[in-house]
Amino acid sequence: MSNTEIESVNLEVQKERWNQTRVVKAAVDTRLAENEVLLRIDRLALTTNNISYASAGDSLGYWRFFPAEDGWGRLPAMGWAQVAMSAHPDIAEGERVWGFFPLGTHLKVLAGKVSSQSFADVSPHREGLAPVYAQFDRATAYPIYEEAREDQDSLLRGLFMTSWLVEDFLEVNQFFGAGSCLITSASSKTSIALAHCVKQRGTLASVAITSAGNVEFCESLGCYDQVVTYDAIASLDNAGPVVMVDMAGSKKVLSEIHHHIGDNMKYSCRIGATHVEDFGPVDNLPGATPEFFFAPGHLQTRSKELGGAEFMMLLGGAYAGFRQFCDSWLNVARSYGADSVEAAYQQVLAGKANPATGQIISLWEGGE
Repeated sequence: MSNTEIESVNLEVQKERWNQTRVVKAAVDTRLAENEVLLRIDRLALTTNNISYASAGDSLGYWRFFPAEDGWGRLPAMGWAQVAMSAHPDIAEGERVWGFFPLGTHLKVLAGKVSSQSFADVSPHREGLAPVYAQFDRATAYPIYEEAREDQDSLLRGLFMTSWLVEDFLEVNQFFGAGSCLITSASSKTSIALAHCVKQRGTLASVAITSAGNVEFCESLGCYDQVVTYDAIASLDNAGPVVMVDMAGSKKVLSEIHHHIGDNMKYSCRIGATHVEDFGPVDNLPGATPEFFFAPGHLQTRSKELGGAEFMMLLGGAYAGFRQFCDSWLNVARSYGADSVEAAYQQVLAGKANPATGQIISLWEGGE
């Protein structure tokens, strides 16, 4: 390797078989073109959200964020990085930024849309993708930034935004006339965030649908009004209108719930894929047709309607409250190096991760 190159390490997954992984090492040219920035990826959050990105990798463009060889993909993950080198006059070396990164050690971007709050990767392959996924937020401009909470923010900030947007979408649509919201994979952090938002507004009852082993955990959180196991779906009240947010992605679970609720299913959206072994489309279900919720689309709509400053104030205030709520139950575990990260990924993929634990990973051996 020449003195103008450094080695990057990335964990890649097969697009069609997510349990198949490989570690790819490649040379990164440190000679930067105008406005290029080299980011050193420090720590990333690994949650069921990452599996959801794989499930919608082609339909929503997640595989296009960080291109890889045919048949292989680089999963996006949220976390923190440091500017290692910069050829942009308004981006300083050493600056900390938060955003989407590949499961790797480095990312070179073409910086544009630079402001005091953020900058974006305007590389050609990003064209046509939702702008929010190409944006890197500057720590110096983040109003509730605390260095000690970087791991927590990596785990919660992005998924909370998704859940907050879902709940806001329901409110904008007058909750589709429903009195309760069914939430599958209720022990996942995205589901917990949604239940917290529902509870805070106080309009809908939040109903957790989870595995038997996670009932006690879900009940202990205090944000679910009812907890039901997957094998007790038939016990759900189907006498009145409901909405459902499906984080599990299981064809079997989705079908059972729709057939039990029938025409009283007024809105059904799919977000997650925690049950990867049974993920797939389901057609001709009674009630509202399930549809994928595209958070960036609603984000753009609401930002225009409310104004960017008002929107961010509402979201930021809600997130600060959720972050404080998580202090009482969320524990952080860290995995360093390719082997440990691969093992952590397989555990999350298999649905065996402890719901009270948040997994932080770094491809750097021994940590940052």
